Amino acid sequence: MKKLLFLSSLVLALALGSCSPFSLVNSETYNDADLASYKTFHIVSPADGQLPPGMQMVTYYNIAAAIREQMIMRGYTEDPTSPLLVNIGLTVHKEIDTEPALPPGYFPYSGPYYNGYYPYFMYPRAAYWDSYYANARVITGIYKEGVLTMDMVNIREKLPLFSASVATILENGNAQFRDLSGIAEAVKTLFSRFPVPLEPQYRPQK
Repeated sequence: MKKLLFLSSLVLALALGSCSPFSLVNSETYNDADLASYKTFHIVSPADGQLPPGMQMVTYYNIAAAIREQMIMRGYTEDPTSPLLVNIGLTVHKEIDTEPALPPGYFPYSGPYYNGYYPYFMYPRAAYWDSYYANARVITGIYKEGVLTMDMVNIREKLPLFSASVATILENGNAQFRDLSGIAEAVKTLFSRFPVPLEPQYRPQK
């Protein structure tokens, strides 16, 4: 019940983007990835794993639609056979702050969580986790409540390419996500430091 109430609060906060600020927690490119060299993408679906606890399908569809829009505006084409997978993770529980990252392989996948660590990814992050964040430090805030995380992975090679997280302030309430405006603002923040710019026709007019 606590997790369901949290998701309702997060969804409400995202839906009320005009009064709930979003902040970029992190935005990192991994393995010297040249993201501009990829021309296609595909977004994780429930068929690749399962939704985070308490997430409704409408919430997933709204997040996917906002990501799709950002990718298309950067010149990518959606293709279900693309090696570029966009994975979605959601933090549904406050677990840790900043801790030293543990050696590769420390986070075996056992059920929906990684030994109690968050966020919960639709496609199991353990499938590509071993090859990054080794000998690094987990960025403060990723594991706190109210964080939406997006990974981009070359799924054929299980190679992490990019990750970004956005946080929002949680508010009391029990509303379902009803439109794209709030989530679009959050996802726009996720892409605010993405290394591939918007196509000229989508850039803000000066």
